[in-house]
Amino acid sequence: MPENYDVILVGAGLANGLIALKLRQRQPQLRILMLESHAHPAGNHTWSFHQDDLSPNQLQWLQPLIAHRWPGYQVRFPSLRRNLSGEYCSITSADFAQRLYEVMADDLWINTPVNEVRPTQVTLADHRVLHAAVVIDGRGLQHTPHLQLGYQAFIGQEWHLARPHGLTQPILMDATVDQQQGYRFVYTLPLSTDRLLIEDTHYINQPTLTEHTARLNIADYAKAHHWSLSLLLREEQGSLPITLSGDIDAFWLQQRGQPCSGLRAGLFHATTGYSLPTALALAERIAQLLPCDATTLSRAIEQFAHEQWRTQRFFRLLNRMLFLAGHPDQRWRVMQRFYRLNAGLISRFYAGQLQLGDKARILCGKPPVPIGEAVRALMTTSSKPGKK
Repeated sequence: MPENYDVILVGAGLANGLIALKLRQRQPQLRILMLESHAHPAGNHTWSFHQDDLSPNQLQWLQPLIAHRWPGYQVRFPSLRRNLSGEYCSITSADFAQRLYEVMADDLWINTPVNEVRPTQVTLADHRVLHAAVVIDGRGLQHTPHLQLGYQAFIGQEWHLARPHGLTQPILMDATVDQQQGYRFVYTLPLSTDRLLIEDTHYINQPTLTEHTARLNIADYAKAHHWSLSLLLREEQGSLPITLSGDIDAFWLQQRGQPCSGLRAGLFHATTGYSLPTALALAERIAQLLPCDATTLSRAIEQFAHEQWRTQRFFRLLNRMLFLAGHPDQRWRVMQRFYRLNAGLISRFYAGQLQLGDKARILCGKPPVPIGEAVRALMTTSSKPGKK
């Protein structure tokens, strides 16, 4: 075991995994170590994105990892059913983990919990201390008082069916279901003719779901669509942060100069929770910058995060409309109105690339929630001016 490394990646999730793959490709001379506290890297997830979320070069680079792709998708609401074109893609954690094993080999340590992470050293649970020029913390979002958050909480089950399901494209949102305690929809990916991933998804104020209820919801949804569930292949669950407002400067002061990635760095689409496009962009920036010292890297990541924060100001405004205006079980009206808009606008929304005219189009007309509550939601900010 070498005493020192160029880079130590703490956590083997999506963000750090993409950094590792980029560094191995562009800078194979670097001594890189990846630490994962669990028994295997990449967790138990399905990461999806729209083709237009990425540049052609990014899409080409990611191509070997894409497990499923479809030429379009569907959304369903009480007064709207719409098919939208544009390739939709998914990466599985199993495939991603296999690629990490291949590329990192003995430099990927599993079952290795850590006690302390600093910019240039890591203390393991067994008290060994590892040193590096830079340590990147990718262990997920830590508790912070500096972001006001809602959550997209979900439980998903991958099922083998007794008979073909008949779907030809994903259903990204089916909000025709009972809304229960907030904006609820079912997300369905047809992985093969007789295999489905069905996710019960809620935009709610707390990060957890009642697991038993979510599983019953999935069973009821399958029954309503005459899908004969035969064998449960796996189950995944998660809670994606949805940012309403916050103080980005205070958030980064909390990091104390620690280079970090992914949710740990607050890098995700503020409204959808999608994180792959931003994680890939950060991996590219880090691969261009290294080798460097930890202070330089931390400042570069912070600058990148500030750029993303400024870009997503309008999305946080929309999130406040969704979470703070109107009754929770009527939040679907906001989304139904949105999905009536121009297909190009919707594509740019997912990509985080809204134009000025797009923003005007989203806000114009009668809001789908009480006007007074809509105005109050839009005016709600964090405690410090200019940080919303």
